[in-house]
Amino acid sequence: MAEDGGKKPVLETVHADGADEGCVTFVLHDEDHTLGNSLRYMIMKHADVEFCGYTITHPSESKINFRIQTRGGIPATEPLRRGLNELSEVCQHVLNTFQARVNEFTERQEQPMD
Repeated sequence: MAEDGGKKPVLETVHADGADEGCVTFVLHDEDHTLGNSLRYMIMKHADVEFCGYTITHPSESKINFRIQTRGGIPATEPLRRGLNELSEVCQHVLNTFQARVNEFTERQEQPMD
């Protein structure tokens, strides 16, 4: 399963026999509960998602099986992509807010005390 000189893929898809594109298991390598739980939350917020869950295959393996089932014939890749984008936006907002507060604190520390 190694590609391009032994580098394994970050994402694989597993389709069950007879399942449509709305029912897919994604295997995310080198990930754990940090991404799994937050991504599951972001995806489950949408009405077109019937089920979203993940499992850690084994504590010694750093990969998760991430299952998405959708309604209305929507491919499971759409909520995955949307969830990843929304999670990225939330993380960027947290980073920006944190950096702004650090800057405010630093400026206050540099001002002389009266």
